[in-house]
Amino acid sequence: MKTLPAQDVIYAFSNTLKPSLRVAAGDTVKIDTFDCFKNQLQSSDQEVAAIDWDQVNPATGPIFIEGAEIGDVLKVEIKDLEIGEQGVMVTGPNLGVMGHRMEKMESKIIPIRNGKAVFNEQLQLPLNPMIGVIGVAPEGEPISCGTPGAHGGNMDTKLITKGATLYFPVAVEGALFALGDFHAAMGDGEISVSGIEVPGSATVQFDVIKGNHLKHPLLENEEGLAFVVSAMTLDEAVSTAVEEMIDLLLPQSDLSVSDMTMLMSAAGETQISQVVDPLVTARFFVPRHVLEGLGFRLFS
Repeated sequence: MKTLPAQDVIYAFSNTLKPSLRVAAGDTVKIDTFDCFKNQLQSSDQEVAAIDWDQVNPATGPIFIEGAEIGDVLKVEIKDLEIGEQGVMVTGPNLGVMGHRMEKMESKIIPIRNGKAVFNEQLQLPLNPMIGVIGVAPEGEPISCGTPGAHGGNMDTKLITKGATLYFPVAVEGALFALGDFHAAMGDGEISVSGIEVPGSATVQFDVIKGNHLKHPLLENEEGLAFVVSAMTLDEAVSTAVEEMIDLLLPQSDLSVSDMTMLMSAAGETQISQVVDPLVTARFFVPRHVLEGLGFRLFS
């Protein structure tokens, strides 16, 4: 298994970056990460405003995957996900949903003990370790690691965790994959503008799927399948995710557009990922039993 240390970081997904590592389809890589503040906040006594904001949201990479060509699909299986022993959260003026009621920047150090996040003396929260930033280089201009899009990026989707498989549209040769911004726990929406931010490491396995095409990231886990879409508004993100899912399922079904739409209305789930980044992110999820009932096989 190959490894990639956290010092190899990027702050934007770009097709001009030199790869930090080259791998073949089928290879497994352990990737170390800083937290989203590049581990700058280690105590609640630190001035949040005084950190170097140019070093926020680093992603480790990029990784060049041999054989990944424009128009292919990059498959990324998250085999393992490890997080550090301490997390941090921040909020403040003009940040997140409640920023209009904040007068100053504040941070909170959150120890990770015995499988729980210790929020305070009364509250110990269950962990749901997940990856906030994960994706590939876009075809056009560089995209900041703080911004999500069709390339992936800062999707802040809590389903992106151990056991999940992601599929990304390949827009440049080698895909140029990177990841970062781990959370020990995060609720849908990430309404304060941070989850419990932690450093960590992810073990992922790559593969390249030929002869298929995606416009947006697709996520698969034991429970089902979800398109993850980022847009200027939640309405746009939801509508696109729903239509992409219906267009994926229809070719392997004898249902009409009307019947498939009714099925998705009865059994599909519109879910919010995050509402605080430059673009918002939603997902449309279809349970496994529905996929099986349709006889659907992904990329068959």
